[in-house]
Amino acid sequence: MCSQFKKIIMKNKYEQFSEEQLEKVGNTIIYLLNKIDDVPKTKLLKLLYILDEEAVKRSGRPFLNLHYKVWHLGPVAEEIFNDLSSDEVTLLSEYISIKERPDKATYYKAEKAFCDDEFSNNDIKLLDEIIDKFGHFTSKELVKYTHREGSLWNKIAEENGILKELENEQIPSTNLKIDLSRLIENDEFKKSIFNQYKLYN
Repeated sequence: MCSQFKKIIMKNKYEQFSEEQLEKVGNTIIYLLNKIDDVPKTKLLKLLYILDEEAVKRSGRPFLNLHYKVWHLGPVAEEIFNDLSSDEVTLLSEYISIKERPDKATYYKAEKAFCDDEFSNNDIKLLDEIIDKFGHFTSKELVKYTHREGSLWNKIAEENGILKELENEQIPSTNLKIDLSRLIENDEFKKSIFNQYKLYN
């Protein structure tokens, strides 16, 4: 255990996060901030989604197990978005803080060292691979990647007849959920892993 005391998660609107899940999300963000310079909010949110997407594709098991919705800038974990959009982070305050540069641009700062308690060797390998592949992308490039034809975001938006409205920013957000199991719908073994993981997490 990296810290002497484990944080007790507040029984409020964030109660859907287990202590272990919140630790993994917080330390994932710390890892990304340590490896990539100047990570704005949109880029950070997209990298978190890509980690979950890629983990499910590979093993059937989500990386962070966050819930994503179809928004105009791509898949978004709403609770994390809200926390990162605040003047001061609450949910992730143990892990990161929001700072402001002289030009008024905001950025995120790690508040403690990375802790690997919740990470397997494969997790670290995946993190490094995602950083190598996408770490140099801009926010706009990552949005374009998650919007690409054939992506889950694209499919769900098209199935619900709102693709153009989302792309034109006529609709900023929706409550449409992204079901990551659709990435592995033709692989019964990975689907069973995914369903079992969701059952107990």
